Amino acid sequence: MDITMKEVREEIDLLDKELVLLLARRQKCIEMAAFVKRDKSLVVDEKRIEEVIKKVSSFGKSCGLSEHFSIPLWQTIINLSIEHENNEIDKLMEIN
Repeated sequence: MDITMKEVREEIDLLDKELVLLLARRQKCIEMAAFVKRDKSLVVDEKRIEEVIKKVSSFGKSCGLSEHFSIPLWQTIINLSIEHENNEIDKLMEIN
């Protein structure tokens, strides 16, 4: 099978679009969580964070995704999500 770098890049570009769509959906869920919680002290749930990392790591491994890739990626996603949720709670508090 002959494959070109152009074809590889086209596939990566398609995957990036799919990832962006999924991350946008995840961000909307974070915003809904902020609306439900409305309290910054409820944002960080260490048990839930461990659970998510464990689930993602395990599922990723079963799909051929290295933990070297999945764990730091999800830790970053979680940290950014926490920051976003706190910002959303701030916005809600300004409205009220």
